[in-house]
Amino acid sequence: MLPALFRFLARLPLPVLHNLGALAGWLAWLSSATYRRNFTTHIVQAGMDHARNAAIAEAGKSLLELPKIWLRPQEEVVDRVVKVSGWELVEEAWAAGRGILFLTPHLGCFEVTAQYYAARRPITVLYRRPKQGWLAPLIEEGRGAKLKLAPADLSGVRRLLKALRGGEAVGMLPDQVPGQGEGAWLPFFGRPAYTMTLAARLAETGATVLMAYAERLHYGAGYHLKLFPLSAALEGDLAARAAQLNRELEALVRLCPEQYLWGYNRYKVPAGAEAPPA
Repeated sequence: MLPALFRFLARLPLPVLHNLGALAGWLAWLSSATYRRNFTTHIVQAGMDHARNAAIAEAGKSLLELPKIWLRPQEEVVDRVVKVSGWELVEEAWAAGRGILFLTPHLGCFEVTAQYYAARRPITVLYRRPKQGWLAPLIEEGRGAKLKLAPADLSGVRRLLKALRGGEAVGMLPDQVPGQGEGAWLPFFGRPAYTMTLAARLAETGATVLMAYAERLHYGAGYHLKLFPLSAALEGDLAARAAQLNRELEALVRLCPEQYLWGYNRYKVPAGAEAPPA
């Protein structure tokens, strides 16, 4: 039933999906006290409560657009990106023969960014197989030949390193809560968040590090892909570099707070991990 629903949704026009998504966002907000509590706590913590109503609707849009991103042909998905800013940064990395590390947080349509790049050159994306068994084949079906998946384990890290050292691109969600032993408690909007250190480690390869997100345009008009360099070179030990990346993420979220997934529990304690410092 659910796979059939996903395939049906994938055939609907994007404006329809975004309208349905806005409604779904408000239904989720009204029906789940836990979701409502997490969402409110996180957006207030970040000082962006002014964006709350818009963010509730945008969260629903991010869910309802996924079938179209995953299940439609790649050329159709890529055509939804109607504007790109900062692409010269990619071309500079190509000219220098350097790998590219794309850091794409839970902001805007984060699924379309890798698809856009994969239509041009190979990219390897860090991937956690979903817990829902029926969902994994649908996600994996929608990948083009140049979009490769690396599991979130040691073998996947080896693939990411190999890709970067070979001058290829890698994509990851830097604000995803890592598993036990794979992160450090570092500030994110003024509160300790268990933060992955993998991105800071991968940057040691000499790859060009780019912050990226695809802003969802009004009325289902498509997406504006935006690319930014780091504000400063990564310096210090591993924790210092990972903390700097958190600050870079904060700056990115401030550009478009209404499209950040505030309901995602960024501050949870992974199973087996020590609680954050007081």
